[in-house]
Amino acid sequence: MLEYIERIKEIAGRLLSEGSVDLIIGFRKGTIPMMNEPCAIKTQTDVQTLVWDSHCGINLANYLPDRQEKIGIIAKGCDSRNIVTHIIENKIRREQLFIIGVPCKGMLDKHKITASVAGEIENMVEYDNTITVKGHGFETSFKKIDMLQENCRICLHRNPVIYDELVASPVTEQTDVDRYEDVRKIESLSGREKWDYFEDLLSNCIRCYACRNACPLCYCPTCFVDESKPQWLGKSQDPVDIRTFHFLRAYHCAGRCTDCGACERACPVGINMRLLTKKLEKDCLQLFEWEAGLTLDQRPPLDTYRPEDPNDFIK
Repeated sequence: MLEYIERIKEIAGRLLSEGSVDLIIGFRKGTIPMMNEPCAIKTQTDVQTLVWDSHCGINLANYLPDRQEKIGIIAKGCDSRNIVTHIIENKIRREQLFIIGVPCKGMLDKHKITASVAGEIENMVEYDNTITVKGHGFETSFKKIDMLQENCRICLHRNPVIYDELVASPVTEQTDVDRYEDVRKIESLSGREKWDYFEDLLSNCIRCYACRNACPLCYCPTCFVDESKPQWLGKSQDPVDIRTFHFLRAYHCAGRCTDCGACERACPVGINMRLLTKKLEKDCLQLFEWEAGLTLDQRPPLDTYRPEDPNDFIK
């Protein structure tokens, strides 16, 4: 994906010079290794600060809701699916956007890379199929495919589903992956085993809300965790409050989540909260043949009435 950047800069520069957009939402190099940061650029000079590599995992659709400008946005497959969801949910208008589509080959997992070396990483160099990380007293190389984020490893929609201009030819979509192997393993557990599994999964949560803040679907003016009239849950580290936060947030994403991995990527303690949203994603696919963000022409199952709804509790 390193070869995409010159094309991205070319398109961004053209859009700004023509006045087709007011700003471009993209990435610039971060201040620490493996952490590119989102940016909004408005001038030709700033175009040169744009970057694109395998550390652009933050979902840029997170910066679109309720904007009024004409916006150019760089979007990989999962970003584009969340843009579709925002359009359907009336958080942005399609005519406001110029979508620069980026065929994606997967984002790197900084947690996995950090855990694979003994010291602090001071620099990382990315090549087509490998990466080299360097620090005080060590230099180690890895195959890029072994260090991908888990959601990227099982992604079936790597190409943007909606765009105005692609920066390169579409990549070949994966077809030989099992997206729900981990979900089925948990489904097979007994009730007690499931309880223990999720107690352990969420035990390290520090309630920093990084997962919520990184999620492009969490745009409520006041989050339920901050409501005081009524108060839905406490602010303490009580295990019940922690479970309530994660389970309710997952249900708010039901039928909307694209498994972009932004939540897990942002978590400072490495919690795989994607298991919760993947379970609901699996149910939506099996019960309603629905995958979020693939079309502007169909409403999500949770805001659509179907007489043949598989759940008969409302009949």
